[in-house]
Amino acid sequence: MKFTPIGVDRLPVTLADRLIQAHHGSRPLRVALDGPRCARLDELAEAVRVQLTGVGRPVGVVAADWFYRDASLRLEYGRQDVEAFYSGWLDRAALQREVLRPVLEDGRYLPSLRDPVSNRATRTDPIALPGNGLLLLVGELLLGSELEFDVTIHASVSRQARRRQTEADWPEWAWTLPAFDRYDIDVDPAAIADLVLRRDDPKHPALGTS
Repeated sequence: MKFTPIGVDRLPVTLADRLIQAHHGSRPLRVALDGPRCARLDELAEAVRVQLTGVGRPVGVVAADWFYRDASLRLEYGRQDVEAFYSGWLDRAALQREVLRPVLEDGRYLPSLRDPVSNRATRTDPIALPGNGLLLLVGELLLGSELEFDVTIHASVSRQARRRQTEADWPEWAWTLPAFDRYDIDVDPAAIADLVLRRDDPKHPALGTS
């Protein structure tokens, strides 16, 4: 895959255009925006949301970490167990049941389930999303599982860049880095995603082309 540099300001515009082109039919488009924490995908998701709403497309943004399992389950083997983080922190069944399936079937989704910091339940009434809308699920380790998406976007960050950026900006999450090394090997998200972004430096992104 070849990567073409794209300006930071141009990236959300390009992604929004690609998603509009991919949206066929009368139901919301379910989009995965996948990548490690250092890819700063929450900022990108907000920029894409602004672009889409600016052209009349309703957008729902769901942060995957607000669907973490209860702390009693995800921290059963300690607060820094890499295997648990890799396969057991994210409640994929709840995401499928409360977000991805209902937004497809009746145009409604649950915006959050549990505060990842306080562990308090946050369940509220489902949010309606019109058929011409787009749902962006933003988070880590989303691909290669039972989660069902219409479009998948992966932000690829090299192993070296992940370590450098995480240790500098999120040192408390440095213990999770081996999980992303395994993800690259077991799942190879850059090979299966519909769109791939190079985010070794978030200020200088690149878009993958086959």
